[in-house]
Amino acid sequence: MTGKVPLPSKARSSRTSPEYDNEAVYRANISALINAKTRPFAVSGQIPIDPANLTLFFRSQASTVFSHNNGTDRMKQGGITYSLDFPVDIDFDMPPALDVLIAACRPHLLSGAEGYAENETLYFPPNLPLTTTLEIANHPILEAVRNTLFPSLPVGHYLTAIRDRLEVWLKGNAVTVQPRAIDNRIATIVVTLPVRFRGGALVVRNAEGAEDKFYGRGGKGGDMEWTAFMADCDYEMEAVRNGCRITISYAVQLKTFGPAGIHPDPLITPSDQFLDMLSPVLNMSRGRRIGFYLSGDYGVNPADVLAESLVPHLKGGDSILYHALKLYKLAPELSWTAGGYIWAIDQTVEFANDVADSPTGSRMPSSILNGNRIPAVRGPFSTGRNLERKSPTNSA
Repeated sequence: MTGKVPLPSKARSSRTSPEYDNEAVYRANISALINAKTRPFAVSGQIPIDPANLTLFFRSQASTVFSHNNGTDRMKQGGITYSLDFPVDIDFDMPPALDVLIAACRPHLLSGAEGYAENETLYFPPNLPLTTTLEIANHPILEAVRNTLFPSLPVGHYLTAIRDRLEVWLKGNAVTVQPRAIDNRIATIVVTLPVRFRGGALVVRNAEGAEDKFYGRGGKGGDMEWTAFMADCDYEMEAVRNGCRITISYAVQLKTFGPAGIHPDPLITPSDQFLDMLSPVLNMSRGRRIGFYLSGDYGVNPADVLAESLVPHLKGGDSILYHALKLYKLAPELSWTAGGYIWAIDQTVEFANDVADSPTGSRMPSSILNGNRIPAVRGPFSTGRNLERKSPTNSA
């Protein structure tokens, strides 16, 4: 059977045109951009500090020294403390302290290294003392990391940074993927010290294989560089072509302070005088459910949010009272009071359309005095927030 093959339609032919290919590439680029914007896994920035004000202190490899005193042999750990000033350019001048620092370092395991390496990648032994005049807590780095990598962290959760290790990347270093840390960190911050180098870009890959590369400024004078990435990311340093790159990494951990959380770690402690005033009230209220009106203005709509959501935002005397109840191993709850009743802890306030006909206008919240929880009813709203205490003898 023979027949005439029809010509492709205009719409079909347009799909194979260069314009269609460009449109597909354009859409793919937009998709990649939106995905990177939605789920960032790495961020970099600069620390506004004069490198001349930075000093690194460290101790060389300890040596064992035996001493004899009053017939007793004692073993002491020896070692010399060095200080390394910045900025450094080893092509121009090699500080003796840097030589000692490199000699005290240990090589990384070369598993995963590609090809021949002129020098090994090094790290300073964690058992030797190391400190620096740089304190990242004095700079808003953690705030930038939180806003970029953890924008949805609830109130009451904070980021803290603990110095991890110092690493040295010499000229022609082996390109080795650094293993992920097995501690409880949620991110890592890598700060590049002001030592001149060329090459040595920092490559970060997330768990899905997406890659981000940070070339840096090569340790030039001026602001210092830092890069932060999520804990589930791998990273490596490309080969340094000239000079030496020295970095200090920090483990970023998540802490919960204040009254929020199952196991709170409060930042404040009520005074003994306040606890002495609270103690007789609690002792005489055994078997009852008592409540306190909050005195602070928290600027929320009771119809939109639960009263319990104010716990991390408590301030002033409200915060002191909440912490004091926690010290007595009690379980305080926040609930709204409206229409003469205490609303359930898991309910927002519902406004009635006809306030005048509401039968609850003159009733008082009797659940403050007895241990029974009265169900919420519709009624006029009175701007009160009630802080309840669960009595040890009444869990209702």
